[in-house]
Amino acid sequence: MDSLTQIVLGAAVGEAALGKKVGNKAMLYGAIGGTIPDLDVYIGKFYDTVTALEIHRGFTHSIVFSLVFGFVFGWLISLWEKGAGWKDWSKLMFLTLITHPLLDAHTTWGTQLFWPLDLRLAYKNIFVIDPLYTLPFLFFLIWASFLKRESIKRRKLNKLGLIISSSYLVLTLILKGIVHQKFTHALEQQQISYTQIDTRPSPFNSILWTANVDTKDHYLIGYYSFFDSQPVEFKAVRKNHHLIRDLNSNDTIKRLIKITNGWYTISEKNSSLYFNDLRFGTLSVLPESNDFAFSYLLQTDNHTLKITEVPKNRDHAKILLSQLWIRLKGN
Repeated sequence: MDSLTQIVLGAAVGEAALGKKVGNKAMLYGAIGGTIPDLDVYIGKFYDTVTALEIHRGFTHSIVFSLVFGFVFGWLISLWEKGAGWKDWSKLMFLTLITHPLLDAHTTWGTQLFWPLDLRLAYKNIFVIDPLYTLPFLFFLIWASFLKRESIKRRKLNKLGLIISSSYLVLTLILKGIVHQKFTHALEQQQISYTQIDTRPSPFNSILWTANVDTKDHYLIGYYSFFDSQPVEFKAVRKNHHLIRDLNSNDTIKRLIKITNGWYTISEKNSSLYFNDLRFGTLSVLPESNDFAFSYLLQTDNHTLKITEVPKNRDHAKILLSQLWIRLKGN
């Protein structure tokens, strides 16, 4: 999830763990604990593109990291904060560290919660930024922060924020199940044969959903809004996997394919090849769009493959927002 959401979650968990003893300091250290796992983004800057992708939401988003560094950070905090003992601070830090990847597991990218096992959990039921999850949560947290630490109302407000956010998360799982049935029914009605289907919410909401469908030579991309009145339509996108046939034995390409779980297309533009991660869709909901949210330029120099992420254009994000609003209201 985005940084603000993780800060809010960490602060609320910190308050629940130790707020009665140390007041707003529990929120402060909880917010810090909720941010720490995402520091792997900065570590990744010292590595190549593919390694950085592998590092992200890896070790720092694991149970092992939460256990080890929960005690380490708890002990360090106890050296200068006297309001509670090291066990209390360790408990707070462990809970804020572990709830971060537990929430991230519900997004499309997922987390390696059971690192060092090569397993990434990705339930894909909530977008990384969802105001309906974050804003009510933030409201109750801020309200609680203005009350005295002994206040029963303070604890109730914080608990209410946790209950509302968790309930919304459960709701998105139910919505995902309904959407999955809508898409599979549409495929059956249109007599489309497929091997896999992958569903996820579109940016910033849980009303408009999208599906990737794996067929023999193409992927199909479809959208469904709970306000739709027309049947689901699917757009075909050629896989073009043959364009990198000469690179199939390359270790870096194998690793990149593994990261995408096999959901990728290859496109050619100006004699250059691009590897497109299909899991995150395109920067437009329009059928003719082929601008993928995550695309990587493939360059070979002296038999060495260099992979570079294509920079994102902020103007595309603005266009996407307006298109999402229109499409969300139904077809």
